[in-house]
Amino acid sequence: MNCPQGDRLGDAVLLIAFGGPECLEDIRPFLVKVTKGRVPEKRLKSVATHYELFGGKSPVNEVTFAQADALKKALEGSGATLPVYVGMRNWRPFLADTLRQIHDDGVGSLVGMIMSVFESKSSWEQYQTDVSEAMSETGIDFNVSYTKPFFDEPGFATTMSRHITDCLNNVPQNRRGATYIVFTAHSLPHSDPQARLYTKQLNASSIRIAESLSQSNFQIAYQSRSGRPQDPWLEPDVNDVLKKLAEQGVKDVVIAPIGFVCDNIEVLYDLDIQAKETAKGSGINMLRAKTVSDDPEFIKTMAGLVTSVLT
Repeated sequence: MNCPQGDRLGDAVLLIAFGGPECLEDIRPFLVKVTKGRVPEKRLKSVATHYELFGGKSPVNEVTFAQADALKKALEGSGATLPVYVGMRNWRPFLADTLRQIHDDGVGSLVGMIMSVFESKSSWEQYQTDVSEAMSETGIDFNVSYTKPFFDEPGFATTMSRHITDCLNNVPQNRRGATYIVFTAHSLPHSDPQARLYTKQLNASSIRIAESLSQSNFQIAYQSRSGRPQDPWLEPDVNDVLKKLAEQGVKDVVIAPIGFVCDNIEVLYDLDIQAKETAKGSGINMLRAKTVSDDPEFIKTMAGLVTSVLT
């Protein structure tokens, strides 16, 4: 049933994330739900093997709950005592189940935080659509105010800069000046109506981080494209970029996955295994910067975004 806001109590925060399987048995149903028949069976089986290498478990769920716990504590530290919930688009806890729990707990309105860095139809609008559909499914109506995306937040840039610096410090000092930083984000089909906005935000975030590091040797690349082979997606692919840099004589590359707020299979496999193999085969020493995850500086940024919605 729809519950009048006056009958409910207080505010809460809802972290809205992509979700991921927890075990081998989850892989197939998870991928079927994500792809909705848009991906050929051959590609589906190939992606399933990526998850199998990690026991069928994606880090997304565990890290998102860690982010939620840390965010709750950060908000409490600033005087805002709010419950923080997690709802997933594609796996448990599904958004509809989380909304039922929130309703049962007597919450009146929500601050929705989409766990995506950049805006596009698939990485931003679809999250809001899924929340609306979950409310329709449950018959529970919440007033949801969404926070801004992370891409231009100083704390996001500072955290990624520090993680990149950690990698640069592992490059021999006499080669650091020639090291390239490759900023990556998930590729999108050209048909995404917000592909240009997505690219613009990726460019802005990359430039900001590179400037903070006084780095002029950097490039943007995309990763993890899916869908039909005949459909054009954003390029260049990270593997092609690595090969091209090798042809230019580059010896050291730091991959910075700034399009992700935590590790997932697309980071652990597409970068740590696939791109690493490409780099090794091209004679490049590749290091991968950590994602922001539950880094205290990033959690502080999350808390600030929530507070800005409440005030």
